Amino acid sequence: MATARPRGRHARPNPLPPIGGGESVVDLHTHTLRSDGVLQPVELVRAAAEAGIRTLAITDHDNLAAYREIVAGRMVPEGIELIPGIEINALSRGIPLADGELHILGFGMDPLDDAFEAAIAIQRAARRVRFERTVARLRELGLGIDDQIAHVDLSRDDALGRPTIGRALIAAGHASSVEDAFQRLIGWGRPAFVQREGMGPRDAIEAIVRAGGVPVLAHFSEAPRQVPLLRELKAIGLAGLEVFYISFRSETVTMVGTVASHLGFIATGGTDYHGDTTSYAEAHAALHVPNEVATTLTARIPVH
Repeated sequence: MATARPRGRHARPNPLPPIGGGESVVDLHTHTLRSDGVLQPVELVRAAAEAGIRTLAITDHDNLAAYREIVAGRMVPEGIELIPGIEINALSRGIPLADGELHILGFGMDPLDDAFEAAIAIQRAARRVRFERTVARLRELGLGIDDQIAHVDLSRDDALGRPTIGRALIAAGHASSVEDAFQRLIGWGRPAFVQREGMGPRDAIEAIVRAGGVPVLAHFSEAPRQVPLLRELKAIGLAGLEVFYISFRSETVTMVGTVASHLGFIATGGTDYHGDTTSYAEAHAALHVPNEVATTLTARIPVH
């Protein structure tokens, strides 16, 4: 009987009562400027360390650049375990879901896997096309944001996303928040919505598995009503569900956790931090992920 997510993913989270007890030291869902977050990778990692996080995954969309940047620059703070992570927005072709997508998190992929990098590079290219088409559609609607996106570094191979457009709409005075921009203009079924192109769920799951990673379905509050779908995805290789999602109500956490246990999925959790409405410290204060979540996940990740 789960309902859709009670709040959008770019809204300020509601603090929840502790789940699993104690302050969280695990965050397995975060974003940086290498996709649609607002912080540089090093800024995010430092903020997480200062907040007490000990196991962190940067899960930028279609991009491992932040992980590589942090590791290559030896910028992982002492006491932090940084897990290679990604989020792939997979088109739910033929699956009746509200936003037409399933978001597949991947953990522990080999960051040097050339085939995986080639696959997500295609995803990033498709994102750029969608970005440009959305900007053009907004221009046609009299909501131009060309000046507001002039600062976006298109020479860098980042995974461009709609939150960047949402922030530009705020700067142009066309929206009051990223959430407002999605709800009125650029979200599913809205006037400036442009359909995504790219991987389907099978493609995303298999690509993650081939690269040595663990695929997990993100913020899927619909899980209790979609058990047959989850069984199909498990047969393909899906290994987990994001149970401890920051904006899930406690009853949703319980229901999604029950489904995960019943189907033999591992449970993950995280802030889905982008940085539009809160500091990382504020997001962390609303996060409650049991410590054993990290232990269970890392046990499934092979050594590359």
